[in-house]
Amino acid sequence: MFTVNEMPTQVPQDVIELLEKAEVATIGHFLYSGFMNSSIRPLIRGRRIAGTAVTLRLPHADSTLLVYAAGIARPGDIIVVDRSGDTKYACWGGALTLAMKLAGVKAGIIDGPATDLREIEEHDLPMWCSGIAPITTRVLGLEGAMNVPVTVGGQIVNPGDAVLADEQGVVVLSPAEAKAAAERAIGMQTAEVETLKRLRNGEKFPDIHGVTEIVRANLRAASD
Repeated sequence: MFTVNEMPTQVPQDVIELLEKAEVATIGHFLYSGFMNSSIRPLIRGRRIAGTAVTLRLPHADSTLLVYAAGIARPGDIIVVDRSGDTKYACWGGALTLAMKLAGVKAGIIDGPATDLREIEEHDLPMWCSGIAPITTRVLGLEGAMNVPVTVGGQIVNPGDAVLADEQGVVVLSPAEAKAAAERAIGMQTAEVETLKRLRNGEKFPDIHGVTEIVRANLRAASD
């Protein structure tokens, strides 16, 4: 049995452009939730992609709805696939990569393996997944769900969430918090440029962050 809900409202383009200036690891300096775990890794390094989550839940070896999604996906979407615990079958391969790329999909994120790495690289569609597998899913026409809440890399993803992915990992943000998170991260990245400049000019890292004085004060208090 299939469940297919309406396509979610896309995150505004100005928010997406802002997010793509932020680093996932910088957001990790001030948020403690929203991050997929480290099992979800990039197949193509050096990319930072933000977009709107279109979610799929695919059980066992049936990838019917993922193929269906390639026909209705929109430019700016990121396809997020919950494999329901399956790690044997690769649901995403070379031909699907090209179909998604031509539809304007910005990336795929799978809680399971992909296949056809060379073709994924050739078609230049960024992919985050748990690895590579040679055994593939099939169009079985049995069951699956589209645009429902899913869990990928230990993180709940709702259709329409803002997703930011880079070499450091993947973070999922509600549309309401995405802009503020991006702006805060960009501000921190700008401040870090100044920190690096101070280091090159001879200042010590703990002095810049006030750590030297914190430790010395603690030691003085302990000796009193």
